[in-house]
Amino acid sequence: MLLHFYKYQGTGNDFVMIDNRNETFPKEDTQLIAHLCDRRFGIGGDGLILLENDAETDFKMVYYNSDGNQSTMCGNGGRCLVAFAKQMKVIENKATFNAIDGLHHASISPDGIVSLQMIDVNEINLTETYSFLNTGSPHHVQLVEDLVSYNVKEKGAALRYGDLYGKAGSNINFVKKIDDTTFALRTYERGVEDETLACGTGATAVAIAMNATGQTNATAININVEGGKLAVSFDKNDNHYTNVFLIGPATFVFSGEITI
Repeated sequence: MLLHFYKYQGTGNDFVMIDNRNETFPKEDTQLIAHLCDRRFGIGGDGLILLENDAETDFKMVYYNSDGNQSTMCGNGGRCLVAFAKQMKVIENKATFNAIDGLHHASISPDGIVSLQMIDVNEINLTETYSFLNTGSPHHVQLVEDLVSYNVKEKGAALRYGDLYGKAGSNINFVKKIDDTTFALRTYERGVEDETLACGTGATAVAIAMNATGQTNATAININVEGGKLAVSFDKNDNHYTNVFLIGPATFVFSGEITI
């Protein structure tokens, strides 16, 4: 079978995109999905995303980590899927779609900046050394002093597989404050099991956690990731975060065909 694919990236977070509106892709073949995401033997990507039909919205998002397993929400992947849906002429400049964590609204500007509404956050676990919250995916957020030389893969894996989060694990975010509205972020992603150049749900979690812990009073926050710059905005009422938006570029890289 010849599979046509597209490659997108959002601040270095890259994805294999497949138009599965005809429902021909073998979705349960985890080995195939892992192979397609392999950077040496396949196409290469932090994950694979299927664009599918949805009866109630413009489309449905089905996301797989690079290990081949279907996973929780991916913010940068969602932004890239909006750009892909525009390329496929499924949408024009606005979208409503369903993902594993529910309904999302999004818009895309003429220069490829995608603004994606994330889920509301009503519960944050705050401790003296870290915060934990779910922004569509679970995230551990921890401030560190020397972010540039920090061993993200080693330290992240230790937390991801440690007793704190059990078998399910968590994504791990290490953060450095730059100024009152800007934070630098490096993320260890579960399912990829390595540091990635960006993580959208991680950037969202960091922005909310930094506000919740008093590191900033801003409700529009810049997040510098290894692959570029993202922004997160939200409304805050008591400890409830609503109208949460993840904003950043989504870029088409290339397309091709591969035999599966």
